Parts: sequence; C-alpha cells; structure tokens
Amino acid sequence: MPEDRSRIAVRLLLATIMAGLVFSVLSTLVRGGFAYVDEREAILAELAQIQDIVQPALTKAVWEMDRGSVAVHLDSAARLPALGQITVTIRLADTAPEVHTRERPGWTAEPSLAPLRKALVVAPYDGSSEVVGELEIVADGRELFARLRPEILIIFLTQLLQSLLLAGFVMWMFHRSVTRHVRDAAAHLDALSPETLSNTLVLRDKLNQNDELDQLASGVNELQHRLRAHLTQQAQYEGELARHRDNLAELVGERTRELEAANRKLDELSRSDALTGLANRRHFDECKDVEFRRAQRTGQALSMLLCDIDHFKRFNDAYGHAAGDLCLRRVGAVLAACFKRAGDVVARVGGEEFAVLLPGMAVADARRLAERLGDEVVALGIAHEASDGAGCVTVSIGVAELDRAQMQGFDALYQRADEALYRAKHAGRNRVECGSDC
Repeated sequence: MPEDRSRIAVRLLLATIMAGLVFSVLSTLVRGGFAYVDEREAILAELAQIQDIVQPALTKAVWEMDRGSVAVHLDSAARLPALGQITVTIRLADTAPEVHTRERPGWTAEPSLAPLRKALVVAPYDGSSEVVGELEIVADGRELFARLRPEILIIFLTQLLQSLLLAGFVMWMFHRSVTRHVRDAAAHLDALSPETLSNTLVLRDKLNQNDELDQLASGVNELQHRLRAHLTQQAQYEGELARHRDNLAELVGERTRELEAANRKLDELSRSDALTGLANRRHFDECKDVEFRRAQRTGQALSMLLCDIDHFKRFNDAYGHAAGDLCLRRVGAVLAACFKRAGDVVARVGGEEFAVLLPGMAVADARRLAERLGDEVVALGIAHEASDGAGCVTVSIGVAELDRAQMQGFDALYQRADEALYRAKHAGRNRVECGSDC
C-alpha cells in the first residue's frame, strides 16, 4: 500500500507538473500577445510624444532657416532608444525640397509600427498658416522585441512558479487525506463574492467534532465577517474619496481656467500700447523679423511707413498732456482704420511716432494709403495753433519698400523709411515722402 500510494503520488505529481508546464506555455502565449500589443502601443505613444516635443522646435528652426538647430534637434531625437529613423523634409520656394535624416545604427523596421508623419506648419500672423516642411518618425523594431523578451520570460516563470506551487498544494492535500469536507470548504470559498459573504460555511456529516476542520470552518466564517465589514467601510471611504476628488478636480479646473485667462490677458497687454490700443514696439519688433524673412523667402513685396505727429511737443505745451493723450488716441484710431488688412501691422513705436508694416504691398500703393492717412488726420480738425502749418494737427510720413538686392536686414528698410520721414519734416511737414525706390 505505501508503494501504491507512492506511485499514485508520483504519477499525480508528474501529471500536475506536466499540466502546469502546458498551462504555462499557453498562458505565456496569450499574455505575451497582450504584452506585444501593449509594448507596441507604448512605443507608438513614445514616438507621438517625441513628435509633439520635437515638432514645434523643428518648425521654428525651419521657419528661421536655421540648419544648425535642425541638425541639433535631429541628433538629440535620434539618441532615443525607441526611435529608429527621423526625417525632416524642408520645402523651399522655387527649389527642390531638402531632406535631413538621422537613424540609429543597425535599426530595423517593424511592419506593425507605422511611421508617424506630421506637417510643419507656422502661422506668420493671425488668420494665416504656411506649411514649411514635414516630419517623419519611424520606430526601431529592435526596441520592441528588446522590451518584449524579458516580459515574456517573467510571464513564463511566473506561470511556471504558480504551476509548481499548485502541484505542491495538491500533494499536500493528498498526503493529508483530503476529504469531501475540504472539497465542500473549497466549493464554499470558490462561490464567495461580495454579495455572498453572509453565507456561512457548514461541514456536513462529520464524525468528529471540534477538530481542525471545524476550526477551518470557524476561521473562514470569521474571515468572511471581517471582510464584509471591511468592504462596507471601504465602500464608504471610496465614496467620500470620490466626492473629495471631484471637488478638488473642479477647484483645480476653475483655478487653471482663471490662470489661463489671466495669462492670455497679460500676453495681450504686453503686446499692446495702453494709450492707443495699437501694437507696441515689442510686438512690432517681433512682426518685422517674421515679415522680413517671409518676404526674402517668398519674393513678395514689403513696404513700411513711419508717421510722426507734427510739432507734437508744442501741442502738449499749449494744450496739456491730457489733450496730447487724446490726440494720440484719435490719430491711432485713424491709423487703425486706414490699415486694416489681415497682415497689416500698425504700432506705436515712440512718443508721437507710429510705424506700419504692409506685407505684399508695393511702394506706390503704400504711398497712396499714406496720403489718404494724412488727409484723414487733417479731417479730424484737431486745433493746433502752435503749429507752423495748417492750424490743426497734421502728420509727416516716410514710405519705403524692401529692396532684397541691397537690404540684407530689416534695419536697412527702417532706415530708408526714417530718411524719407526726415525729408518730409524738412520739406515743410504735413506731407508724404518716399525712399529712393519711390
């Protein structure tokens, strides 16, 4: 009999181990498939995050024609392990596109990891956009399998360990003469759920009372009682936590919206002239560089005006600073009304000096608008007895157009407009003068 029991125990142990191995392999295949999908999605998410991080910097570098910055960003991104290849295609006017590529040595493509492509789009000014290139990111297939291998190994070892523990548990039950009472207890425990915790374990038809099996049943019933109390308390805590979390989320959202609104308002104020409501010098300096580069790249015309209120110091001395501020606001309103295309930039760049950027406009059209501006200011009829001219507030205007062959920077265009303004003042004021290109 002992030998028979030994043979039965050995056969049961071997059968349990073999079943555990088969289960481990099948479970590893199933869970490995899910792990493959998870890792693939994680790598694609990393690539999307890399794309979101790199795209704004590359767009700015391409827009500013800074090839050095493009190379630096590409080199930095290429060092990330999930990335196999990164390519930037730069669109240029009247020339073939430039292609810049970085890749990890020995990288391999994985068909399930589709490349990510995104256009590089800039907004030179409100209401416009321009595609300056395209960004493409391809994942390194080696990284997917490098991450997958240890995870598959862990899954297999975990399942194998569970199988061995199950085999040991079965042998222990066998050697301890597992009876139907234990099966009843196992069935009771297997049927337990939060809804059945109130059901007590009762062992039927026991010959001996108050033995270990009774202690087991008593312990199970006590555990069920405590677990039921714990779940009830936990549900209460979770409800309170959910309410606090919702309140906190609502408060954080409200504060975030307030902060964003304040930031937007602050940004608007930092780029506007408080007195006239026009753009200030800071906003003008930002726009002039953008428009200059755009004109250089696309070949379109770019004109500008410099406008100065005649004898404004005398006006302040004669009528007071309050009247001077009102005069500036009214002249600013005329400027805003005369130049209201989507791309026009009207800014107050000094005390009584205004500047206007006119993208896509030739100097002849700019001069006509400048003369109209002068007439509109005179039409305001703001009395100026201290003026040497018309007896009302007038303006002197200098007009200039970008000459790409001679002007290597925006300062040259600004200087030509300033020289034209100087001639207008010395020719008697209340007039429009053009640069040498007029």
